[in-house]
Amino acid sequence: MDFDKEVDARGLNCPLPILRAKKALAEMQPGQVLRVVATDPGSTKDFQAFAKQTGNELQKQGETADKAFEFYLKRK
Repeated sequence: MDFDKEVDARGLNCPLPILRAKKALAEMQPGQVLRVVATDPGSTKDFQAFAKQTGNELQKQGETADKAFEFYLKRK
């Protein structure tokens, strides 16, 4: 999937992956896509809730080949 910016949040625990994503999204234009890679198992629920609360679209989520979690957020 194509993306405009990436945040590597591997090794960071809640709430840091969300905070890094929030900061990155603030610097992006509407319609651009942010890819976030995280290792925190709780990040799956965190990013679902974050997308719902902020109105940014969680386009896709899944696991990378190295068992990290990846999220694609489209800036509202």
